[in-house]
Amino acid sequence: LWIEVLRVQEFRVTFFDIGQGDSIFVETVEGHRILIDGGPDTAVLEKLAKRIPFWDRELDLVILTHADADHVAGLIDVLDQYKVEQILWTGVETSTVTFEAWKERMEREGAAISIAEAPQRIVWGGDAFMEVLHPFLGYETEVLNDTSIVIRLIHPEASIVMTGDATKAVEAELDVEADVLKLGHHGSKTSTSALFVEKVKPKIAVISVGSENSYGHPHPSVLETLAEYGISIKRTDTDGDITLRF
Repeated sequence: LWIEVLRVQEFRVTFFDIGQGDSIFVETVEGHRILIDGGPDTAVLEKLAKRIPFWDRELDLVILTHADADHVAGLIDVLDQYKVEQILWTGVETSTVTFEAWKERMEREGAAISIAEAPQRIVWGGDAFMEVLHPFLGYETEVLNDTSIVIRLIHPEASIVMTGDATKAVEAELDVEADVLKLGHHGSKTSTSALFVEKVKPKIAVISVGSENSYGHPHPSVLETLAEYGISIKRTDTDGDITLRF
């Protein structure tokens, strides 16, 4: 009986407060667990420990949106501590020590590895699914942030667009609407154009950002844009973990 109490009785999407980085955890009613990015350090392990029973060390899917350290570093520890069934990433490599550690752990993990390519649908049963909106086959750029996997999560009650660190150049290629927008690049002025906000028409904007970070994120101009459209703003630096329940 006490094990049943720990089952998720609702569909949950949590934007972890892990400092200056991204980490998003999806839990389905059917018991599936999806982790999108791992943040800049081991903080993600503490967050997962509060959501997953200590005797259960499995994740169904890990998605790395792109190879920046503030998205990939925490995933190295996740692969050390959890059994991961599937990994989805861009296939775009960098020469950093952090990335090389991730690649080594990924290849050692034994998970089924897939390269993201739009249009691509991720289905795990139930009424919800994810679709990859970017990158497309043959997409080329020298900007690492623009290799980011852009995902829309669709649930009967709400939809969420998560853009990694994609810039305005990628946003211009997307034609998508959603109830929730996870802002690109932690609220940097390089992302979240007014045109994109107009296309997405979100009711809620989520900003994953570190408290008093040295980059000045989120940028005042981005906050002004969101305010102009009357969008409710949630920030991990001021609100902590942000959980949406359906």
